[in-house]
Parts: sequence; structure tokens; C-alpha cells
Amino acid sequence: MERALGTSDLLLSSVGLGCNNFGRPGAFTEDQHGTDAVIGAAIDAGITFFDTADLYGYAFGRSEEMMGRALGTRRDEIVLATKFGHPDAQAPYLGRRGSREFIRASVEGSLTRLQTDRIDLYQMHVPDPETPISETLDALDELVREGKVRSIGHSNFSAEQMHEAAGAAAAGGVTAFVSAQNELSLVQREADREVVPAARELGLGFLPYFPLANGLLTGKFARDRFPEDSRIMRQRPHVAEQADWDALDAYRAHCADWGVTMLEATFGWLLDHAPVASVIAGASTPDQVRQNALAGERWRPDDAQRERIEALFPVPTS
Repeated sequence: MERALGTSDLLLSSVGLGCNNFGRPGAFTEDQHGTDAVIGAAIDAGITFFDTADLYGYAFGRSEEMMGRALGTRRDEIVLATKFGHPDAQAPYLGRRGSREFIRASVEGSLTRLQTDRIDLYQMHVPDPETPISETLDALDELVREGKVRSIGHSNFSAEQMHEAAGAAAAGGVTAFVSAQNELSLVQREADREVVPAARELGLGFLPYFPLANGLLTGKFARDRFPEDSRIMRQRPHVAEQADWDALDAYRAHCADWGVTMLEATFGWLLDHAPVASVIAGASTPDQVRQNALAGERWRPDDAQRERIEALFPVPTS
């Protein structure tokens, strides 16, 4: 089922594919063969929203390059999103990350690597404190008017920065952001304090990343079972070791009572969480892609179920 992204004309699959595993060392998608398989499985399963960034992959631009080769003639079957301007990226571009010079160089690089003539959703990866947001919006507006970008979004903005950007776009009469991408999951609900309400107020589509909390909410982990081949155990074992297992065990029991898996319940809660437009879920195998796509269509909580879930995982007060 497709869902509108904010006020844009973009229609996204309810479950999207996070593409930061393409080119990741040790992943099934480290090489082109694995990337081809996952992208093909995703499209075949009805996933049409693909989210990447120039930063992703074991080297700058690697994920985009592999996606460009993998998509081939199927490019027009998807909504393609990428990002620019992360401060950790070893970008070969000059200028401030939010400047016109940097943005124009960034978009040309992404277009080349992705082997496409336009980017459907072009997102500022992280705010640039050195550049006025009006300058950034002017540069992005040029790209929209030239047809190189269809819509623009931001990632990791605070609620204050979101309102500032909306005001600057209105004052300048330029293209406004249509989406906000921030971390959101049941175990990380900080965005629900101010960012999600701001997105709702501004009419932005919300795109949660890390929605499955690095795998904690897939049902594969338990208090006494940490899969050794998981990304958490390879890179972030503290996430599992420090998790609130009392809450997670209670959540698992609720899911069993409702006849759904933790994966289905987690997708259902997020997709019932306005203004979420698509849940960006990473997947490193074709089977994971298919499981995510099916889980996203399976279940939505009623009011009582939502209350029970959110009582276990409350929004932090500070």
C-alpha cells in the first residue's frame, strides 16, 4: 500500500529499504551480486522506497554506485532518495556543507553514481551550523526547478530547525522541505517529544530510521539469546546488553496474546504513528526484505493495544 510523503506528489511503499548495508564489509550485500539480489527481491516484494546516502558503503559513494548498477532498467519502478552533507563523510567537494557550491557538486556526484537523471527525494543529512538555511534552500530550489531533484527533505533536524527552515522557505518563496528523517523506534522515542509533533504541524512526512532498534525489535533477540551473526553483536553489543529486557519480554508476551510477531507489531505501531510515511528498514538478505514487506502489511494496533505498547516504552520526559 502506497502512502503520500507530506505535501509532495511522491507515493512511498509503507516499508522502505534502508540502503546503508550495500557495500558494508561482512554483509551479504558487500558485493554487487548480493546488492543485486536484495534490490531485486525488494522491488518484487512491492517495496518502492529506497533510501541511501553518499556516505554509505565502505568508501564514499559506494552504496550509490552499487545501487546504480543494480537498478538498471528498474529505476523508474522506485522512489529513490539519497542524502548529502554528513560531516563524517570524506566528500571530495569544496565549500560549506550547506552551501550552493557543495550542494551542486554533491548532487552531480550522486546522479552519476546512481546512473539516473533525477533524485526523487534529496535530503540534507545533518544541519550545517555554518550556513544559513535560506542559502541551502535557495540552492536546493534551483535543483528542483532544473528537474534534477523532485522533492527535498531533511534528516536529524531539531524541531526548532524544522520551524526555521519552513519559515525561511515561505519567506523566500522557494521549495520547502516535505519530509523529516530522524531516529524513532519503540526503544528510542526521543523524536516523539518535539520532532514528530513538529513534522505533524508543518505537514511533513516522517521517515523513521533504526525503526527496529538494530534488530532488538525483530523478535530474534531475547534476554538469553543474542545472535552472534547480527549487526548488533558485530558492531554495537552494548545495545543488546543494556536493553530493558523487562519491557521487551512484556512486549513479546503482548504480541503472542495478539497473535502477531514482534516484527509485525513494531511495523504496525510505526505505520499507525502519524505522520509516518514509510518505515526505513535495513535488510541484508532477500529473505529479510520479503519478511519486512509482509510484516508491514499484516497488522495495526487498536487504541487499547497502542496504549499497552506505549506504556512499556514511554516517551522520555527529558
